[in-house]
Amino acid sequence: MSQLRLPFPSLSPAAYQGLLATNTALATSPLGLPLLELVYLRISQINGCAFCLGTHSQTLRECEVPQEKLDCLAGWRISEHFNERERAALAWVETLTYISEKGAPDELYDPLKTHFSDAEISDLTLAAALMNAFNRLAVGMNL
Repeated sequence: MSQLRLPFPSLSPAAYQGLLATNTALATSPLGLPLLELVYLRISQINGCAFCLGTHSQTLRECEVPQEKLDCLAGWRISEHFNERERAALAWVETLTYISEKGAPDELYDPLKTHFSDAEISDLTLAAALMNAFNRLAVGMNL
């Protein structure tokens, strides 16, 4: 295990507390904890954040998400374990994670309207931004 490069929570306490406050607010989102944790796990897979992979996998198991679904997450597009709502959410958070490459096209945004309220789309977008921030902190600081 690597040594933490900088103790960022104590060096930037107000900023870090803001991230934690956003995390707490999203935990009560109408999206539901299993979907929220599923998108957190997928973003963490993309970003290669081992710390977050362990954390979100464990939370999903505690939410009684079947292990075979977790095993198939990287292949969600072709897996039978994901419903259309989950697919729309995963497509959206993936494009936001790769935003410099793919942007945020209407063809990925528009399907969200079928499955989510405006508030849920907002929460989903904030969740993607938050997890990408946490992943960058964890990977960048060797957490």
